[in-house]
Amino acid sequence: MSAPLPTANATLAERAKAALMDTYQRQPLGLRHGSGARVTTTDGREMLDLVAGIAVNVLGHNHPALRAAIADQAARLIHTSNLYYTEPQLELAELLIASAFPSRVFFCNSGAEANEGAIKLARKWGKAHRDGADVIICAQGAFHGRTLGALAATANRRYREPFEPLPRGFVHVPYNDIGALETAIDSTTCAVMLEPIEGESGVLPLEPGRLAAIRSLCDERDILLILDEVQTGMGRTGRWWAHQHEEAAPDVMTVAKGLGGGVPIGAILAAPRADVFEPGDHGSTFGGGPLACAAAVAVMRTIADEDLVRHAAEIGDYLAESLSALGERGAPIAGVRGRGLMLGVALSEDVAPKVAAAALDAGLIINAVGARTLRIVPPLVITRDDVDEAVQRLSTAFAAVERAEEQA
Repeated sequence: MSAPLPTANATLAERAKAALMDTYQRQPLGLRHGSGARVTTTDGREMLDLVAGIAVNVLGHNHPALRAAIADQAARLIHTSNLYYTEPQLELAELLIASAFPSRVFFCNSGAEANEGAIKLARKWGKAHRDGADVIICAQGAFHGRTLGALAATANRRYREPFEPLPRGFVHVPYNDIGALETAIDSTTCAVMLEPIEGESGVLPLEPGRLAAIRSLCDERDILLILDEVQTGMGRTGRWWAHQHEEAAPDVMTVAKGLGGGVPIGAILAAPRADVFEPGDHGSTFGGGPLACAAAVAVMRTIADEDLVRHAAEIGDYLAESLSALGERGAPIAGVRGRGLMLGVALSEDVAPKVAAAALDAGLIINAVGARTLRIVPPLVITRDDVDEAVQRLSTAFAAVERAEEQA
């Protein structure tokens, strides 16, 4: 006998409790419409969105180029499988290669899938070129996804422990410690896998010059370098890809999040050295479908046409300066780190979740990652006026938290 459904006047939270698995700590907010860097809630409030679907909505909400591309492709062809060629898939692959480094592309549906494929690619390469080497060195603090292989590459025990035993063959070393990395490489190592800026652990960038040094070390020790650019890519840091700040191209790069501008799609780029997949080695029913690829083509072309990579660098500097100035005026901000429009606001007190909640009341969507870090990853189309308004609303949120602390 089926369980009764909530009544028509039930709240969103009540409906979700009855119908959805309890896997997310959702904010008490329902979103109905968006435009640019702003969204409208189900109760009619306008909010400034500095999370952008967790670094996904690079063109903001409801961008006409993306909307038109989806509608046009939906009227032509939505799905074919990968047994046939489609022009949107080929065009997108060519655009990705031109934006990154000489390579070939495999399409999938998410960042976790892309990282799973990169792990398989590295294992096969190790068997062929390193006498069966199969160990991948990853960074402490990394987050590569929630599927079993990607979770094994992720160092956070909170994510891992409920699902152990996980696949073997992963070693974790301190992020930014090249000495520890060099020591960890041995005859069983096939690859190093890391994020140029760790997102989930608090927007922690590699130190200047470190990525180039890791690239050189991988060359010296004859192992692959895999860069997870799922969050750092698509112009977010002020370059198409974060590794381009140091001209340290990887052997394998994983892509997702902003690629489809909100439409699910992921990709693996493999340089000729690492391009070892053969027919039957890997696959995806939905990966690289014409609808998602047409959307991603529109995203990449719009980023280029609207010069949003340069804009992300410039407006990101302005946002970081504005946040630092807020700290100078008394907000508990210890510093701002990151690049472009991928910023972490380090707080001097354990109040990040409280500030994020108060920000919602002030009409601002931000993301707390840990007790002392706010993550800010807004749409690349955000304007200076948006930034000024967002910082003012964040100031209101800090003041509300301070008042509540004093009254407690």
